[in-house]
Amino acid sequence: GRYPFGTGHTVGLNSDGTVVVVGDQRCWSDVKGWTDIVAVSAGLWHTVGLKSDGTVVAAGTGYKDEGQYNVESMRDIVSISAGDYHTVALKSDGTVVAVGDNYFGQCDVGDWKGIIAISAGGYHTVGLKYDGTVVATGYEEYGVDYVSGWTDIIAISAGKEHIVGLKSDGSVVSMGSNKSGQCTTDDWTDIVAISAGGYHTIGMKSDGTLVAAGANSYGQCDVADW
Repeated sequence: GRYPFGTGHTVGLNSDGTVVVVGDQRCWSDVKGWTDIVAVSAGLWHTVGLKSDGTVVAAGTGYKDEGQYNVESMRDIVSISAGDYHTVALKSDGTVVAVGDNYFGQCDVGDWKGIIAISAGGYHTVGLKYDGTVVATGYEEYGVDYVSGWTDIIAISAGKEHIVGLKSDGSVVSMGSNKSGQCTTDDWTDIVAISAGGYHTIGMKSDGTLVAAGANSYGQCDVADW
């Protein structure tokens, strides 16, 4: 998902398919009773789990219920991602479904095909296609209108207000809000994994070290010695 943590909670998946969670209980409700879970994702005020049978569960009692919990009808799901107030799921046939807040069109994924990875951001959704191109929908200032020109992408991650893509040559491209410097990744090289947080971006290099860009008010970019 966009982060391994939401605004006020952190979710972990146990090897036995159960889930552990700490933090603001309004964000996760009864996830401790979930079983047969194979993936989890934490949104701003909700938590989503993918079950081994391809169905999806969601929990949370936080404010602004926009329908992000309405996942009961989802079937044949292989990947999930929780945004601020929406939930996105990738189906086994490469199509995508989404529920929740759609004020900026962040759930308009019904015509997407050939998708192999998804990431839900603040008010936007990003999809990686099998041919290395990217599609996105949602709030235009978060970069959704610019990623269509990206090529040779092997991984994507949506932050609160930006989009990050990892290219096959180990370089990183970023679009969207750069007010905290979270998109200053042009000089990164030899990257093998990426993750976009709220207002910062993290990259892992092939030697296991990390690089970071963006907001560091809480020390979230202090990873140079890792």
